[in-house]
Amino acid sequence: EIDLEFSPLLSMADDLLKYKYVVKNVAKQHGMTATFMPKPLFEDNGSGMHVHSSIWKKNKTLMYKKGNYADLSDFALYYIGGILKHAPSLLAFCAPTTNSYKRLVPGFEAPVNIAYSQANRTASVRIPCNYTASPKAKRIEFRCPDPSSNPYLAFSAILMAGLDGVKNKINPGKSLDKDLYALSESEVKKIPTVCGSLREAMESLDKDRKFLTQGNVFTDDQIDAYIALKYEEIYNFEHTPHPMEFQMYY
Repeated sequence: EIDLEFSPLLSMADDLLKYKYVVKNVAKQHGMTATFMPKPLFEDNGSGMHVHSSIWKKNKTLMYKKGNYADLSDFALYYIGGILKHAPSLLAFCAPTTNSYKRLVPGFEAPVNIAYSQANRTASVRIPCNYTASPKAKRIEFRCPDPSSNPYLAFSAILMAGLDGVKNKINPGKSLDKDLYALSESEVKKIPTVCGSLREAMESLDKDRKFLTQGNVFTDDQIDAYIALKYEEIYNFEHTPHPMEFQMYY
């Protein structure tokens, strides 16, 4: 697992692309290739890109409040509420390939549940609590994104979803601190899950886009063009026979 040191949103996106560029070039120097596909290997863990958010104002964090759940401020909880509400449409930018949805499946500690927790790695939003008790380190971690995403679009979309939660005081509901594997089938069914395909994510984005266009951060024309490009990938994937289909049906 590679951790990149925090920085403002734009420079963080720059650093991510530099990191991927360096990794691929070092691999090539050794006669190998590096991939950032979300799920390159069957029955093995995929490659995620967990994105941490920490919002500051006048050199003070807005994320910390002693005594709340996981010592999160009301601001941070509303921020989480916005991400959870808009999670299906966020995946259009944060899990933007057909391969992304081979990673977002149960059984591999993948963040498939639209919930938040300070302890549960299968929740889409996790609150890191095991590194330091410092208020400055208080942050939230959105675990659905993967490294096939464009970080400029993905990070901006996450921020807009969180700020929409703050603006509208969206309650994130109860945290998911239970062992999912110990829950009954009826309890598990009550927990909403992320999109199951890129098509579903694009349909969600098309229906839920207003929060992205606030302040002209995204525009409807831009979103329409993005969806059109992604539907070309979806069409190619859905219309091409798969090797596994030959194994099962030929």
